[in-house]
Amino acid sequence: MSAVLVDTNVLLDVLTEDPNWFDWSARQLQDCAARGPLCINPVIYAEVSVGFERIEELDEALPPADFERLPLPWEAAFLAGKAFLRYRHAKGARRSPLSDFFIGAHAAIARLPLLTRDARRYRTYYPSLELICPRVGQQ
Repeated sequence: MSAVLVDTNVLLDVLTEDPNWFDWSARQLQDCAARGPLCINPVIYAEVSVGFERIEELDEALPPADFERLPLPWEAAFLAGKAFLRYRHAKGARRSPLSDFFIGAHAAIARLPLLTRDARRYRTYYPSLELICPRVGQQ
């Protein structure tokens, strides 16, 4: 059984019934859940929480029995900072690390595949990270 870290965009596709991505994201969640635990971290939880008024509603949408909550490892925070530094040296405009840096670093440090439909940044900053993502042309 292989646990998978689930990126925010996949969860939002399903929760909002995105017309372009719902089918792909729902199918991938189902396939990954059949092989092992689906995992989220505090960053993913925070990003999804924006669409909910109450924590109870969010916990109902992402039940702990279905989505294992993992803490963000300190090593992942360090790696996220290093990836952000590379981003800034490449003329990135943001002044603080983006959520994707923390999510990608967590998956890399924990050696978890990452289920995402937005692979570009992850491939750039975490080239050894195993991604479950749409094939080129599907994106």
